[in-house]
Amino acid sequence: MMLSWFDASEVKKFGQELARFFLERIPVAAQLGDKAFTLKADKVLFKMDGQITRFKQSNKLNTYKKAQLGNAFKWTLRDAGVSTDYADKLTSWLMLQLK
Repeated sequence: MMLSWFDASEVKKFGQELARFFLERIPVAAQLGDKAFTLKADKVLFKMDGQITRFKQSNKLNTYKKAQLGNAFKWTLRDAGVSTDYADKLTSWLMLQLK
């Protein structure tokens, strides 16, 4: 029972999938300050919010698992070439959605 508290394999997988979902819809080279970029990013984040809500309903997330999910999300973005600042902002947004 206690070991399941530390089993974060599903949440890590979800964090990586969520980052890939974002990356498939928003290219790394997109202009961050552009109005069209902002509109598109808002739509993608709205869709991601729905995925996060469904995941939270079917998975019990403790503090450790939330941290692992955020870490997997952030490093998938970083490995794809997203800037540190933007990856941090997206990860902060994600962590707020997990509350």
